[in-house]
Amino acid sequence: MIGWFGRKGEDKPLPEERGPLAVGIGGAIDIDFLSLEANALGGDPSMALPLSGPFIVAAYGQAQLDATSVLSRYYDDEHRMIQTMSGGKPGDAIDDISFYHPWDSVVPSGAQAWSRWTGPQGLIGLPRYDADGILFERFWGEGDERAPLVEFVETVDDGETTRSIHQSCMLYYRPLGQSREMLLINVERDLGGVQSQTGSSVEFLIGYGLSPADVRRV
Repeated sequence: MIGWFGRKGEDKPLPEERGPLAVGIGGAIDIDFLSLEANALGGDPSMALPLSGPFIVAAYGQAQLDATSVLSRYYDDEHRMIQTMSGGKPGDAIDDISFYHPWDSVVPSGAQAWSRWTGPQGLIGLPRYDADGILFERFWGEGDERAPLVEFVETVDDGETTRSIHQSCMLYYRPLGQSREMLLINVERDLGGVQSQTGSSVEFLIGYGLSPADVRRV
C-alpha cells in the first residue's frame, strides 16, 4: 500500500492547532447565528446580520492581556474575526466569544486629523459615539469623561509571515432587540512596518456576543 497517497517526502505536516478553538490556519469553523437572529428580532442592525455557515481561518492573532487572560483572534479572507478570551491553549475553557465584521475605515491625513480621533479630546474614548445618526454607548470605562484607549500588541500569523500589530481600541454598544450590537473602533500600527507612530487607519467593526455552543471546529 506504500505510495497510494504520494511519496513520503511530499507529505505536508498538519497545521498547528491555534488557540482555544484548536483550529489551524486553513481550517474551518462552523458558526451558528440562529440564536443571534432570534435575539435581534425587533432591532435595527447597522449592517446585515452575518449568515450561518463555514468560516475558513486565513490568519490567527494572539495577545497576552495579563497573567491568565489571552485574547485570540481567528481571521478569514474577508477580514471577519472570531474573538475569544481564554487561557489561550487548545481546549482551554472560553470565557468570552464574539464575532466581528468590518463596517467602515478612515485614513486620517496628518497629525491634526489623527488628533481628532485619538488626541486628548479625540472622538475615540468619549462616552458616546455617533456614527452618522446611529448612537453607541461606551462599553469600557465609566463616567462622563473620555476614557483611555485599551492598548495591546497582537501577534498575527497567516502561515507565511508573522507580524506584531500594536492595537489601540475602544468598545461601544447599543441595544439590538434582546441582544447588543457592538462597535469596536480600532487603530492599528504594524511595529515592523514604516507606518507613522500614530497608526495607519481607524477601523470600525460591528460585532455580536456568541455562546461557545454557537461555534465549533469542523
